[in-house]
Amino acid sequence: MSAEAPIRVIIVDDSLVAREMLTQILSSDPAIEVVGTARDGREAVEMVARMRPDLVTMDIHMPHMDGIEAVERIMAFTPTPILVVSSSVHGEGIGRAFDALAAGALEVIKKPEPRDWADLQRIGTEIIHKVKILAKVKVITHIRGRRPRRQGPAVAVAPFREGIRRSIIAIGSSTGGPSALMSVLGGLPRDLPVPIVIAQHIADGFVPGLVSWLDAACRISVRAAEDGQTVEPGVAYFAPTGLNLEVRGMEVGFGVPRKDQLYVPSADTLFETTARSHGGRAVGVLLTGMGADGAVGLKMLHDAGAPTIAQDEETSTVFGMPKAAIDAGAVSKILPVQDIAEEIVRVTHC
Repeated sequence: MSAEAPIRVIIVDDSLVAREMLTQILSSDPAIEVVGTARDGREAVEMVARMRPDLVTMDIHMPHMDGIEAVERIMAFTPTPILVVSSSVHGEGIGRAFDALAAGALEVIKKPEPRDWADLQRIGTEIIHKVKILAKVKVITHIRGRRPRRQGPAVAVAPFREGIRRSIIAIGSSTGGPSALMSVLGGLPRDLPVPIVIAQHIADGFVPGLVSWLDAACRISVRAAEDGQTVEPGVAYFAPTGLNLEVRGMEVGFGVPRKDQLYVPSADTLFETTARSHGGRAVGVLLTGMGADGAVGLKMLHDAGAPTIAQDEETSTVFGMPKAAIDAGAVSKILPVQDIAEEIVRVTHC
């Protein structure tokens, strides 16, 4: 039996040091082959069209054509899994990394820097893992505004108790989550009568940037959660990197993940603690993501009588998490991402 072909990767970065470091990291794994490097977005678009790699690592700030435009062109004409590798973890530039996700890139990770050499093994392991996972994602042509919104009926899977005053909304998301969250949170009114708690799987260091990006674009407030704080209506609270977010009545707290926990923060932990505190008065939402995190916890919410919503396959970057919840009988309604905000408004009686 022939050996499996290596994952073919193109590295895009205007820094020679960064290109060499990423090449060294990825080439250290025999399952990955770096087939080309590009110094700017213009070179990247041409190279991807010609070489058809399995994955592209994309810098953001580059001459001639930046990473945002390069992502848009690649996803419009030669759709390819793209991992954004960005040094913009802090400051105003962080929003650009999330703009790339909205344009069709799959995930963002911090760019290794020369001062990171001492920790290169850990960083390299993380990057290699991301590349292996994302190279398997089946991406589609992604042209902003190309397709009209689908107006077909939502798929109802199971009933939930109507006419109950809701108290909190819990959302879990992973790969493709930032742009899905932008769609959902951006569609909610400023006077939403309940708080929102969110577990989003994201690389270390990017939660503050994600919060700032969403807060600037949404009518509701978006904040990083603080341990022990009381949550307020019309505010979305994000779990921190490396810890679980737990709901304790109208307060949130941080929990240390189990050693065997695959995804941090855990959507299951968020949903389970929400179910214990709020039962059928809560609302559970599971968005795009790889794996099965959230299915068990969403089932607890569903069985308590809470409305539970899953993003549909057509609008999911990766349908793994929603599908696992649907298969587990944890979902009362399946909706395209652009319709989820409207359903949240309806069930919270805004």
